[in-house]
Amino acid sequence: MHRLVQTLADLAADAEGQPRRTVPRLSNDTHLPDQLQVVGLDLLEYESKLTEEQRAAAEAAIQRARSALF
Repeated sequence: MHRLVQTLADLAADAEGQPRRTVPRLSNDTHLPDQLQVVGLDLLEYESKLTEEQRAAAEAAIQRARSALF
């Protein structure tokens, strides 16, 4: 799940024209859904600026996480 959060954060930073930053690993993985929500909302805000390649990368990351979790 952390890999998904980091990938989406990187895509959002690229779309915003901001530097990529490492998403911190918190002491408890139960915070990952909160991190995913924040990063997902950031990505949605800049969705119109995503290239087709970035959209494909986001979809691939989501599918990898889905396969690993379910």
